[in-house]
Amino acid sequence: WSTIESDPGVFTQLSHDLGIRGTQVEEIVTMEDTEFHQMAPIYGLIFLFKWTQDMAVAHRSAATCVENQNIYFAKQVIHNACGTQALLNIMMNAEGIQLGEQLTEFKTFTRDFPPELRGEAMSNSEMIRAAHNSFARPEPFEMEERKATKDDDVYHFTAYIPFEGNLYELDGLQEGPILLGPCEDPSCWWKQVRPTIQERIEKYSANEIRFNLLAVCRNQRQHALRCLAQHPLDCELLKAALLSHGQDPGADDGADDAPMPDADDD
Repeated sequence: WSTIESDPGVFTQLSHDLGIRGTQVEEIVTMEDTEFHQMAPIYGLIFLFKWTQDMAVAHRSAATCVENQNIYFAKQVIHNACGTQALLNIMMNAEGIQLGEQLTEFKTFTRDFPPELRGEAMSNSEMIRAAHNSFARPEPFEMEERKATKDDDVYHFTAYIPFEGNLYELDGLQEGPILLGPCEDPSCWWKQVRPTIQERIEKYSANEIRFNLLAVCRNQRQHALRCLAQHPLDCELLKAALLSHGQDPGADDGADDAPMPDADDD
């Protein structure tokens, strides 16, 4: 498994290559309410941070891991896979998206597996590994804690989701899902998670700025096209505008299979 970049475009295309439809990944820059609202609905958050042994031990001791058979959670059992695994831990639990045939079959096959065996199954999936490795970059930007020395900078991805009335952190290095508490408002659940992320950032020195927060949200292009399909005249005007700029309205943008509708397609 190669290292991949913490880039929203990479994660969006990775989702598409895995067969997932109806989603895209966007970077959260300001963490202001308006930024989150513009991306709604948000299915999950992926947080990249610098990993240290001391902080990992402290986090593990403070975490409340729970057993919930309804949550799809896979442990990380292989180097460099934490980004893809965080993405899949969100997608496997999100409502309103299309996993695609292969991932649906994989989820069904591994549904009754314990978290560690699910992680093993992911690492042995040729389809998942091939999609992941297609975004390999020469500079490492994912966690390699078992290979790195104590002087190396290593990074890790963890995920946050709302699920069945509660909020969870899905960290592949933990034994299970971490219960954060009840979800007070599913439409803006991120408001409750935001202080948790900010608190983790504040534990680092002021010189540490290498954090990244990604939101897994609805595919905005596909949603806009569906809305336009209800207004045929606006749809035709948009087609003309795209053509005037040399863009094919029916072309696949690589983020979702959502051709421009004529009037009336994750």
